[in-house]
Amino acid sequence: MKRLLLIALLLCLYAAAASESDPNFLEWNAQADRSTCPVGRSAVWVKHQEGEDCIRYFSSPTVNNSKFVFIRMYGDRSATMRKSLEDIPNNTVEAQQVIAERRSRQLGLPVIILARPGTYGSSGDHGQRRQIREFLALNAALDEIKKKYEIERFVLSGHSGGATAVGALLTLGREDIACAIMTSGAFGLLERAQRRRERRGDPPAPDTDGTGLRNPYDPLDHVAGVVKDPERKILIIGNRKDVNTPFDLQIQFKKALSNLGHQVRLMDYSAKEPDYHNLVDGIGYSAIQYCALSKEHASPSGEKR
Repeated sequence: MKRLLLIALLLCLYAAAASESDPNFLEWNAQADRSTCPVGRSAVWVKHQEGEDCIRYFSSPTVNNSKFVFIRMYGDRSATMRKSLEDIPNNTVEAQQVIAERRSRQLGLPVIILARPGTYGSSGDHGQRRQIREFLALNAALDEIKKKYEIERFVLSGHSGGATAVGALLTLGREDIACAIMTSGAFGLLERAQRRRERRGDPPAPDTDGTGLRNPYDPLDHVAGVVKDPERKILIIGNRKDVNTPFDLQIQFKKALSNLGHQVRLMDYSAKEPDYHNLVDGIGYSAIQYCALSKEHASPSGEKR
């Protein structure tokens, strides 16, 4: 009997391990469905003012009871979302967890990659990005993750549209952000969209952002919601030649935060030609050195996005 129980236990463990490394591709732009949301190590089901969502996340192994956890949000994937699932790079739970584990080793603290709505298995429509629902869903996901793993504080990092998400989460009044790193962030969303239309020779559409939607949630318009915290560092990093997310609009966001007494650092950093949007040296990760969290953190080496 004991031998049969041991065999049954081993089979269960094998099945669980196989499930964790299941190469099935993550869905994109899927509807929220609680019955298919794999709540556990890689998903949370969240409720917010705009509805309910399944938000996927991919973590390094050492997240539990952490003082600081590094949260990374990727930039926009508007071209990627039109590809077949098998052609999207790193589009499995296992691949994303490998990235999180590698980043954790580089940074010297736990890492969670938080998938924005509509991407990498999170429910929602990535074409509807920068609407308030995207940010409410991410905000609620952080609440659930914090509670699940008993995390004290977050370091938020995002590139481009992911940086806009970081800015939005700041404005939603979170009190657990130890440091915010925003690289090539999109702010002044209506002005940014109008400039892009002018460059393309398109007719004016002053009430819509780059997605063609009205009423985007622009962090620049909501800086009053950022909680005062004398210990928190806010880093805005871009390139003056960026043709995608104008640097002067990032400067405006910095000034708006500074005027309210927040501790903000603006950096003009080297970027890749020809659009100067993707910064070099993995600065979205390595900028953690400016967060001054503790003396134990090694100086990481990074890579883009």
